Amino acid sequence: MHKKLTLIGAGPGDPELLTLKAYRIIEKSEVILYDNLVNREILDIAPTETEKIYVGKIPYKRFTHQDRIHELIDHYGNRNKSVVRLKGGDPFIFGRGFEELLFARRHGFDVQYVPGISSMQAIGTCGIPLTHRGVSDGVWAVTGTKSDHALSGDVALALQSRSTLVIYMGMNKLDTIATLYTLHGAGDTPAALVQEATTPRQKVVYTTASRLADAAYESRLTHPALIVIGEVTQLASLAAAQAHYAVNRVV
Repeated sequence: MHKKLTLIGAGPGDPELLTLKAYRIIEKSEVILYDNLVNREILDIAPTETEKIYVGKIPYKRFTHQDRIHELIDHYGNRNKSVVRLKGGDPFIFGRGFEELLFARRHGFDVQYVPGISSMQAIGTCGIPLTHRGVSDGVWAVTGTKSDHALSGDVALALQSRSTLVIYMGMNKLDTIATLYTLHGAGDTPAALVQEATTPRQKVVYTTASRLADAAYESRLTHPALIVIGEVTQLASLAAAQAHYAVNRVV
């Protein structure tokens, strides 16, 4: 029996940011197991007879256990179905995609990985570059909530660097992050909260590290959102100002 699993990154939200390879696989798919953050328009690419099973995880709400997802992968594989595992962003960036790859290979699957544009990369569409010469030396991508529910120690290391810090799954840790930056004398570090970048529902809130929790409350912004901390968050206003000048200048 030939069993195949394809792990596909569905991108940050805009269906046009799906890769061509991902598109071609989806339009021939037999079974799709898809996450909560996958744009439902992408499912329309699949044939009408394709089985589409929701296995999403919403923080503190509906939750599909990882073991159940593994069971479904094995179940459809044993029915000689080619399984597409469709994940928002990129499966290997805090998407637990590699766990599913390891499970599938242990159970005799051939596994293919198709990268996707991550939500971290998508913040560039808001005018915030992850790096910029003379401003940011690099990028830290950190989970806000580890398996033990504690804030990653890398946040404290990142705030001592000249690099941009991007925190996934950290909206329930805003107070802790703000306190940490304040205690290190870095409370005035520019920051932003970015939600659903590349979609019509995109929302960006600019603030400082010490005011992250206050800014989220005032703007009624909650899960899911990325926390971006660093001087690069100020560059969006610079880009907007230059665009305004270019449009309005007298030739």
